[in-house]
Amino acid sequence: MDTLQRLESTIAARRSADPASSYVAKLHAKGLGKIAQKLGEEATEAVIAALTGSAEELTGEAADVLFHLLVLLNARGVSLADVLGELDRREGVSGLEEKASRSE
Repeated sequence: MDTLQRLESTIAARRSADPASSYVAKLHAKGLGKIAQKLGEEATEAVIAALTGSAEELTGEAADVLFHLLVLLNARGVSLADVLGELDRREGVSGLEEKASRSE
């Protein structure tokens, strides 16, 4: 988990950098819609890699998904700790039960 925490810190630090020198800053300058679009693109690429690519391709695409998810969370002010807390809350609860509880 240290890797994701370090990445979260790096993303936060680069958010206000010069967009000409930082991909994170460039994404933030383009706005939440563009960040969300990039996450969607990377998720689609991960699905394709899972179905037709090698394990190495899937690994790379999964890393891209995690990176762009952290950028999106940062843009919305949601921390990795918040997400992990939600996962902790769901631990031991059937996925079917958890999903049903969200529809109520």
